Amino acid sequence: MLSENLAEGKNPVLDALKSSSRRRFLTRSGFMAAALAGTAMLTPEAAEAASTATPFIKASHITDSDVLNFALNLEYLEAEFYVHAAFGRALAAGDTTGTGTQGTVLGGSQVTFAVPAIQQYAQEIAADEEAHVKFLRSALGRNAVAEPTIDISTAFTTAAVAAGIITQGQTFDPYANDDNFLLAAFIFEDVGVTAYRGAATFLKNPAVL
Repeated sequence: MLSENLAEGKNPVLDALKSSSRRRFLTRSGFMAAALAGTAMLTPEAAEAASTATPFIKASHITDSDVLNFALNLEYLEAEFYVHAAFGRALAAGDTTGTGTQGTVLGGSQVTFAVPAIQQYAQEIAADEEAHVKFLRSALGRNAVAEPTIDISTAFTTAAVAAGIITQGQTFDPYANDDNFLLAAFIFEDVGVTAYRGAATFLKNPAVL
């Protein structure tokens, strides 16, 4: 099991990274995404969104703006995690305003990367996620929602327990080292893909899709 490998000091992700190009690394490490998929790994914010998803999905008046704002909330969450981990900062204030009550970011810190390649990947992904926030806010215009309160620290412990990375009573710090960052990123991407696949079916405008 993955948790057993980590306990024994084995780092399958790191080993794959050291011997692979980025593309080959992501392909070879796919087993980790598959192992984590389908687990109950939602952060408190994602759990809250899921709890209100049923009436939202059943509503006949759902609009493309509704779907894009759902995606924007997801991108706020992902972008804050990556920009904190890669650069030690939050999203720019101008990229977090909008309709509704604006929240705060709880936790988050810069990772002290030991492997330059992993640091480069983190920075590239952070830039991509920040661009996603800007793109969605541009598409929504005045309809863009403000960034809600986001927990990018303690919420990972619940996700890591559910994924079998740690046991109940232990804590998981996604910013502690290269391995923890990669594990947290895999958890995040599984949640993101699932959310996008579900929400995309409700888009009406092909251009938006």
